[in-house]
Amino acid sequence: MRYLTAGESHGPSLTAIIEGIPAGLSLPAETINHALKRRQGGYGRGARMAIEKDQVEISSGVRHGQTTGGPITLTVHNKDHQKWLEVMAVEDIPAALKGKRRVSHPRPGHADLVGGMKFHHRDLRNALERSSARETTMRVAVGAVCQLLLADVGIQLANHVLVFGGQEIVLPDSLDVATIRALTAQSDLGIVNPDQEASIKAQIDAIKKEGDTIGGIIETVVEGVPAGLGDYSHWDKKLDGKLAQAVLSINAFKGVDFGMGFAMGHLKGSQVMDEIIWTKEKGYSRKTNHLGGFEGGVTNGQPLIIHGVMKPIPTLYKPLMSVDIDSHEPYKAAVERSDPTALPAAGVVMEHVVATVLAQELLASFPAASMEDLRHYLHTYRQYLKDY
Repeated sequence: MRYLTAGESHGPSLTAIIEGIPAGLSLPAETINHALKRRQGGYGRGARMAIEKDQVEISSGVRHGQTTGGPITLTVHNKDHQKWLEVMAVEDIPAALKGKRRVSHPRPGHADLVGGMKFHHRDLRNALERSSARETTMRVAVGAVCQLLLADVGIQLANHVLVFGGQEIVLPDSLDVATIRALTAQSDLGIVNPDQEASIKAQIDAIKKEGDTIGGIIETVVEGVPAGLGDYSHWDKKLDGKLAQAVLSINAFKGVDFGMGFAMGHLKGSQVMDEIIWTKEKGYSRKTNHLGGFEGGVTNGQPLIIHGVMKPIPTLYKPLMSVDIDSHEPYKAAVERSDPTALPAAGVVMEHVVATVLAQELLASFPAASMEDLRHYLHTYRQYLKDY
């Protein structure tokens, strides 16, 4: 399974093409639209989310609600494009109009300057339009398709925010996918502790007044993944490595770990390794899950525990200093529409890119021209693991 996305933040539309989804998967557009709505939600979101009401258009690969096995084309139209017709015109326009909304003061922490340098752009809008987090719309759409596939074979995901702008969320003693889903469904912060809602919202309000932004740490939990996905035999086949690359590819993500993660650097091996047990009913499992479901880059049958670190959004309403690319004189950075935080939405994106990588690995591991094939071969494999 592979996919491509295309489109600019203020262009006419965003598009994705997915190849390799088995035939016979039920794929209602409403499921994708629900995921897109989750991505647009969350306390602290800005004006752009009030403009766009993302709805997917499926134009190939699905017939009568079922995938056909052919490439699936997904499109989301940008309503805001109507205000940007000249700025984002595909065809050539008069020279007098080309400087409209030109960007020459790059934002620290964004791709504006490095993109301009790499592609020889003198209008940095050419870089910022594609590097915008608006691109994650389509990665959520693709991930929604993948979540349907995973759910069909008993694999479930959920995400929640662990650290919000420096405030650590106090977690319940037990936290599985069902519990995370139930608790975050009641929170527009994506957290599982309702007692901390008020203090975090007050922090977001204060940060917004300051013209600043905050980041945090997000956790994605995956249940139902069988042991043996991934491969230790070569570095680029390790599944935790593939997941790490996918998470780090999300806009503003600067770190990723699994299980106890970086805390392992402060502990002894006896405090970190997960002891192996066996029962007739379940086969092999572990007493603990400190390693987050991976050993040697291969899943071990435990839930996958993945953390992503999101930096504060680089676009500030009280901008930092930058340099004008024409005069090389110091100037304040450009200001585009922004949010004080997008952590709840980033959690949705992370959950969906994780789902995409897991679906790719699953489809590469088992015959899957149709969902019937995938169900059969995965069931047989799971029985083998139990009897091993």
